[in-house]
Amino acid sequence: MEQPRVMGIINITPDSFFESSRVGSTQQLLDQAEEMLKNGASFLDIGGQSTRPGANLISAEEELQRVIPAITSLHKEFPEALLSIDTFYSRVAQEAIDAGACLINDISAGDADEEMFPLLAKLKVPYIMMHKKGMPATMQENPVYSNILLEIIDYFAAKTAQLTALGVADVMIDPGFGFGKTLANNYELLQQLDRFKLFELPVLVGISRKSMIQKVLGVSAADSLNGTSALHMIALDRGASILRVHDVKEAVQCVRLFESLVNIEKIH
Repeated sequence: MEQPRVMGIINITPDSFFESSRVGSTQQLLDQAEEMLKNGASFLDIGGQSTRPGANLISAEEELQRVIPAITSLHKEFPEALLSIDTFYSRVAQEAIDAGACLINDISAGDADEEMFPLLAKLKVPYIMMHKKGMPATMQENPVYSNILLEIIDYFAAKTAQLTALGVADVMIDPGFGFGKTLANNYELLQQLDRFKLFELPVLVGISRKSMIQKVLGVSAADSLNGTSALHMIALDRGASILRVHDVKEAVQCVRLFESLVNIEKIH
């Protein structure tokens, strides 16, 4: 993590908010993965459950039926690729790691499944924990904070203490843009993203094509790439370590330009 990385989103779902990110066949899955890896993705994040605002959750069993064949196919076709499983179910996480994933991305930070942290202690794999307020079906119904930055810092402080006590070392944090946050909350978090450096942990930013871009610009998810790139540069400037994105090529270009800005001597 000595330089920012890009994580490509692969949705094995019929209802993710950005239609073009969904894959419906094995060949489409492999083609999308190949394109992302070719364009410079360091990780591929495989998810079988939509967590967009208003989404109804599916069971661990249904999620397994979606993601395990996908991870198995990806691991076989691209054995060197770093695959992440996007899940809050410990059972799905375990079977995904067995199938070839090497990273767990949990939007609930262990809150949705009390077996997740003990599993991490056993597996010793890298873990991304995200902050959210409420569940996807209702999380955007008037979320309220007294001080959003301090509340999220306190949340991560408690979680990192739990994980450290369990011997879990490779942890990354995700402030959870759009997960139980108002539009103003999202921009306040982005503005103060560098405050999360106090944890000395990599910070993942997931803002790709989200409503915080759509609402300000008055565009759809399909027309949010330019706004996404603009906010990616701000996130990088404020210390983002991983950009979780739908559009790998453009995000990698942002990273390259940012690296040129901070390492001017390398471009002479």
